[in-house]
Amino acid sequence: MLSLLASSLATSVIAIVAQDQAALRAAPKDSALTQAVLWQGDQLEIRGEKLDYLQVYDHRRERAGYVRASQIRLVRLDENDAPNTLAVIRFLRDTPGEEALGMSYIAAYLKAAPARDITAEAFDAMGTMAERLANRASANSNSVNSNKPLKTSELNLSAHLDIAKYVGIQFTSFEHDGRIQLCYDGESFRRVLAMNASPEQQARAALALTRSECIDPDTRPTARAAIDQWRMEVLDRVDTRQLTPQFKNRIRLRKATVWSSLAYQRARKNEAYTVAAQQAIDALAAVEKEELSDEDQISYTQAAIRVGTSRWAAEVNNTNKAALQIITTSGEPGETCVHLIDSKHDIKNPLIKRCTYGVVWLPSARSNRDGSALTLAVQALDSWRELWLFHRSEQNWVVDIVPPANVDPDLGYIEFAGWVPATNKILVAREAKIAGRYKRSFDILNMDSLQIEASADKPSSLSLFYKWQDPIWKHQTIALR
Repeated sequence: MLSLLASSLATSVIAIVAQDQAALRAAPKDSALTQAVLWQGDQLEIRGEKLDYLQVYDHRRERAGYVRASQIRLVRLDENDAPNTLAVIRFLRDTPGEEALGMSYIAAYLKAAPARDITAEAFDAMGTMAERLANRASANSNSVNSNKPLKTSELNLSAHLDIAKYVGIQFTSFEHDGRIQLCYDGESFRRVLAMNASPEQQARAALALTRSECIDPDTRPTARAAIDQWRMEVLDRVDTRQLTPQFKNRIRLRKATVWSSLAYQRARKNEAYTVAAQQAIDALAAVEKEELSDEDQISYTQAAIRVGTSRWAAEVNNTNKAALQIITTSGEPGETCVHLIDSKHDIKNPLIKRCTYGVVWLPSARSNRDGSALTLAVQALDSWRELWLFHRSEQNWVVDIVPPANVDPDLGYIEFAGWVPATNKILVAREAKIAGRYKRSFDILNMDSLQIEASADKPSSLSLFYKWQDPIWKHQTIALR
């Protein structure tokens, strides 16, 4: 350390705090007044050495003082020493809890290394650690009881976020389903995509930049469509030929998610959407299930539900001449009106009329044999699809809206799976994210009361479902993947 300090006259040397809650003292002794509490990753200017302490100045807090030499690491901002700094970064890159320290080392490396030697590796490491820190903060913020004092780990995390911001990392936060999601803005990953990066680095950057949970839920539809288009362009830039099976799966799952969202966005604007929906289905079908890790299994389920939500966009119009038919007209701006007709009731005098701002999937219309009921898929959001049930009551026709789950819209779909002849029962399949967990069920629904009379996690467990499931549904559905 003495030789490094001596050389600081010729080259710049900084001190990086290596331990959390290190004391910045007024004098070089343990009993001296604590000027400030330092955290791993804090960068200090060295001004001298005395006993076992270094005299430093903290520019972030604008405080001077002394820190124990054993609690800091000296880093030379010299191009000859840059490879040593990069070696430390490689060690810290995948070490959970050391993100602030690693990002501080990267900031020092970028100052020291000549431009010709800086590759995508440094920015890939910076983005990886920033994203991991944001995920830690999101998980922590949703488990903290605001009535309890902050724990040491929570104080450390808050301090690490401040250090990340000090070295130039920007975060944004959104509320999703009552939970706070902190997201890295992705600047380092954008640099990775702009450089001569390896396929794995490109894939990691593309996946980080296209996360659905990091899109502001208040984004307007037009802006959301532009974001989804940009997300797909980012994913298309990744050369998947040299990727490992695991990374190939992750790119396919993300493409399936984005394509399904694009299909919905295009349908809302009356643009061509069939190709987008089929791309989503194909991307999901290309996933190698045996190469999915436990973490990827969750992503697979989520992607499958999103594809299932928009999968009717891939189907052609229903030309079946059933007893009941659906015709749509335009209502208020952005509104679609659904008219239920039969041989005696035309569009001017429909059996019943209902308007919606959601996307009405006409190919999904299914009428029962005696013309007393019809189902229709209506997609209210890119990740939420309902089932409209038209049926005849004692006096007139009614339409009931059956949701995928009895919770606020987040992620889920419900679909018609078959009629049970000579009864008031209907078969439905549904998948949804409920309280953070994914649930898939196959139900027998009473049309009059809308009560579930029986439910199972697979069709073969219900004799009525197994016997009367619709063959067209069985061929098209994502629920039986």
